[in-house]
Amino acid sequence: MFDRRVFGAAVGLVAGVGLLAAATPISVSPRVRLTLPGLSGRYPVGTVDLHLVDSRPDPWQLSERRELMVTVTYPAQGGGELADWMSPRVASAFDQSVPDPTFLDIPAGVADWGGTKRPAMVSAGVDRTQEMWPVVLFSHGLGMLRELDTVLTDDLASHGYVVVSLSHPHDSAAVEFPDGRVVTSSAESSVEFLQRTMEARIADTRFVLDELTRLNRGDNPDAERHPLPTGLVGALKLSVMGMFGHSLGGCTTAESMYYDRRIGAGINFDGGMSPGKVGESVQYGLDRPFLLVGSDFVYPATGDTLEHSHTSTDIDPSWMEFWTYQRAWKRDLHFDGAAHNGFTDLQVVVPQLARVLKRGAQQREIGRIDPEQSVSAQRAYVAAFFDLHLKHSDSHLFDGDNPLYPNTRFIP
Repeated sequence: MFDRRVFGAAVGLVAGVGLLAAATPISVSPRVRLTLPGLSGRYPVGTVDLHLVDSRPDPWQLSERRELMVTVTYPAQGGGELADWMSPRVASAFDQSVPDPTFLDIPAGVADWGGTKRPAMVSAGVDRTQEMWPVVLFSHGLGMLRELDTVLTDDLASHGYVVVSLSHPHDSAAVEFPDGRVVTSSAESSVEFLQRTMEARIADTRFVLDELTRLNRGDNPDAERHPLPTGLVGALKLSVMGMFGHSLGGCTTAESMYYDRRIGAGINFDGGMSPGKVGESVQYGLDRPFLLVGSDFVYPATGDTLEHSHTSTDIDPSWMEFWTYQRAWKRDLHFDGAAHNGFTDLQVVVPQLARVLKRGAQQREIGRIDPEQSVSAQRAYVAAFFDLHLKHSDSHLFDGDNPLYPNTRFIP
């Protein structure tokens, strides 16, 4: 049985990219200009993309080596130009998905995806006021983009972390490589595909950890040998790292932790943990801290609401099973009124599309939760979790429900 939160919601986006690849954008005047929020942390943020090439064959192209794109975001000295949210080619590919009636259901060309800037700077040197910065990896959902989670990843970097966001080619909606190639999703609704993509994702994660070790000792892992940001070498604290992910990326986090002890703490944003088969982290639990973050699922036909939590098995029994066997620190944090894609940048983007969205689209994608309150809470809990388990600094945010975040609660 497929977990719709891991698979169904994301496959709508995959199908949109594939089926609508030939769609013609309409002319809309004016196009909706989109903005991303500023940072909540004390540090300005720099960013750089790396092209990494592994020795293993690509599971979908066995004659070729596995290639990845990652974005490294870090505390910066300041200066430099603001980074693009999406490159023109990725923005174009994503734009072909938005007419999907199970996704945003708006015409292509309505929104200016490629004109948006992140609150992160390119060509900025690394802040070395700290000898080393803790490292946290991020894994996107099936059929999604690493670019669609910068509201959390950039913000976490502003709290004193080096954040490494992975694209998983062939299950990401689109990945652009430095030579201009764009690899779109090959996702399909089969057990075999889900098992193969999970194996690839775990291997991707472990490979990136190895490449970060190379980088930290002075090697440049970028395939084109593009210059690294000044001060990045030696700035990574790699003894114990963190990881978090959305949807299938949340499962990727748990499974990667099971296989690689370098990952010392993890967060799963609303992803089932048994895609195609029961995950090892579900069967055996983990001996390191793990946070589950859930939304509400609304049945379209009836309007009935079910919470995604370890106490509700109707939509996803894997959380209950994981909770039973988890052997270390654990919390189940619920966002009342949230929807699955509200744990992506769509939480801030969808309200800006209000004038072009059809009735019900906003609630389907991000729920009825107040968008600003949701983003504020997500950022606070992510930073507090990694502060607690990587920096050993306790804000006591996990001691109990907090009135500052009225739409969140811990499920015992």
